[in-house]
Amino acid sequence: MKKFTETLLDLLKTILISLLIVFLLRVFVLMPVQVDGRSMDPTLKDGDRGFSFVITRKFGLERFDTVIIENEITSGKLVKRIIGMPGETIRCTNDQIYINGELLEQPFLEDAVTSDFEYELQEDEYFCLGDNREVSRDSRYYGPFKGKDITANHVFLIWPLQDFGWRK
Repeated sequence: MKKFTETLLDLLKTILISLLIVFLLRVFVLMPVQVDGRSMDPTLKDGDRGFSFVITRKFGLERFDTVIIENEITSGKLVKRIIGMPGETIRCTNDQIYINGELLEQPFLEDAVTSDFEYELQEDEYFCLGDNREVSRDSRYYGPFKGKDITANHVFLIWPLQDFGWRK
């Protein structure tokens, strides 16, 4: 009976340590992501699954990062791309985006149809758009996002297997 009790205690310790490791990874390192909808086509497709990195978010954000956004307004996670950075003026005219008056090259897009808009971003505000601009609910709908709303960045796909790898 003593051997059984020791084995059971060892098993419980292993389970608790495993759960602690998973919790720490989830909170401080990576976050599971499932793409819901077509707003990031063709970069990410509906149903794609993978991970986004909480830890790399701590090192800062850059234009064109694919990010995970969560706040009380969005009612769930959004997967979008950073287009405008804090302090910039972002304007769209005739499907062309300008940052502080300069045309923004977007090599990841072919033909993006984007309604006209203009925003002056404040400190700690980011303008995020989906790659499929015609169907995306993004900063044009919600307004700019605060840095605290962006919980993770960069996406590593694990499903479907033929798309396995990093998505920019």
